[in-house]
Amino acid sequence: MNAEASPEPVLADGSAPLSSADLLERFDSLGIVHRTVRHVPVFTVAESRELRADFPGGHSKNLFLRNKKGRMWLVTCLEDRDIDLKALAARLEAGRFSFASAERLMRHLGVVPGAVTPFAVINDRQAAVQMVLDAGLLAHDPLNFHPLDNAMTTAISGDDLLRFLAHAQHAPQIVDLG
Repeated sequence: MNAEASPEPVLADGSAPLSSADLLERFDSLGIVHRTVRHVPVFTVAESRELRADFPGGHSKNLFLRNKKGRMWLVTCLEDRDIDLKALAARLEAGRFSFASAERLMRHLGVVPGAVTPFAVINDRQAAVQMVLDAGLLAHDPLNFHPLDNAMTTAISGDDLLRFLAHAQHAPQIVDLG
C-alpha cells in the first residue's frame, strides 16, 4: 500500500468537487453552447499563449484572493491586465488582499493552481467566494476558460458565462479593471 497516495479532494461542505465532465454535462443541461479542446496542461498565462491559435476570443487570468478576515474573491480579468491588489481591495472594500493558499483553493473551488477558472464557483456550494468579473472580458466572443482542468480549454459566450454564474448562485460584480 502506498502511504503517500493523495487523498481524494474534498470541499468545505464535505462533498467531492465536480469533474470537468460533470461541468460540461451541466452546460448541456442549461443549453449553454460550448466547445472544449484537450491540450497539454498549462499552468500560466504565458504557457497558454503558446496554444492560442486553437482558441480565438478572450483569454483570462484568474486571481483567488482573500483578506485578513478570511473573506474570498475570485477575480477573472483579461489576461494582460496589470492588477493593483491594493487599489482593487479598496475598490471592493475588502481591506487588504493576499493570494489564497492552494489548500483553500481546493477546499472552496475544487481546483488546483493552474486550473483556476470562473467555472469553479459551481463547487462553492456555501457561497463563500465573491465573483468579480472584468467588464473588458465581456467585450470578447467567445471567452476561453479551463473547465476545472488545466489540460482543457472551453469556449463559451459572455452571455452564457453570466447565465452559468447566475445558475451557480455567483452572479458577478462586474468591474472595469482597465
